[in-house]
Amino acid sequence: MQMRTCGRSGIEVSVLGIGCWSFGGSEQDYWGKQEQYDANDVVAAALDCGINYFDTAEAYNDGRSEEALGIALKGRREHAVISTKIGPDNAEPAVLREHCEASLKRLGTDYVDIYYVHWPITKHPIKDAFDTLTALKAEGKIRSICVSNFGVEQLTEALQTGAQIDLNQLAYSIITRAIEVELVPLCMDNQIGVVPYMALMQGLLTGKYRTVDQIPPNRRRTRHFRGDVPPARHGEPGAEEETMHVVNSLREIAQEIGVPMERLSLSWAMAKPGITSVLVGARNREQIQSNAEAAEMEMTPELLARIDDLSRPLLEKLGANCDYWQGGESSRTR
Repeated sequence: MQMRTCGRSGIEVSVLGIGCWSFGGSEQDYWGKQEQYDANDVVAAALDCGINYFDTAEAYNDGRSEEALGIALKGRREHAVISTKIGPDNAEPAVLREHCEASLKRLGTDYVDIYYVHWPITKHPIKDAFDTLTALKAEGKIRSICVSNFGVEQLTEALQTGAQIDLNQLAYSIITRAIEVELVPLCMDNQIGVVPYMALMQGLLTGKYRTVDQIPPNRRRTRHFRGDVPPARHGEPGAEEETMHVVNSLREIAQEIGVPMERLSLSWAMAKPGITSVLVGARNREQIQSNAEAAEMEMTPELLARIDDLSRPLLEKLGANCDYWQGGESSRTR
């Protein structure tokens, strides 16, 4: 498994990371129920494949994701790189400290390797928040300060606090390429790695859906789809024809070269400039093993260019807004 360095932190992570949002889930949560023994098996399989990076957040299933990950890593903590996230509404210094300590307790660890600000801070002074994060780093509670969903303006503002920021976790896939326009170049100029989430677009880039109607409504919330169909809230017309053209054409390319579509989609993301580690969720050992093979797949310049050309019209239609859930002035990523 190829390893890459997180910004200037010196922390080495596998090029494929495990998104743990589903861990600790109940029937009422976004991804449904996941038993602890399944989380244990996913973590063990990942470590066995050479994957060392596990990503969670305090908001995932009300902290139960952190708890489940901590249990799954018991006895193997030293082999893992853990990232979790603080909600922006909890960024006031004293509250931030309390929430960091609570995350550490749920994870069953004395430190977290990577600590993200989950979304841009809008209700508290930016400088105070990043000064607190820098202090927590000096105290050994966190090893690396990182951000998630920060756009050009927001990332620039965070850098001006003087904090060393090593990663920016962002929505990025073959059909969500907005960050390429301005944000990836800014990250690269500042030695900030990019960690894509939703690289398989919640199953859309695995090839399981051939028409819009086959996609579950809660996975049609992004600006790719009509904004007048609940639970979407962006209010835009969408780009359904262009989106499904990319998806169905990508399926044909995958069949042509004889690889699963999800492996092709992950390999594409890993091969793009500025990418540190690509996050993907998994329910079982078989999914882990299959996805791990994406790290071994040869992505030729010709194949990379072919996929880029296929998805470029969709990029141009959706534009440079990196928030795929809210549009226009409501975009949370600036």
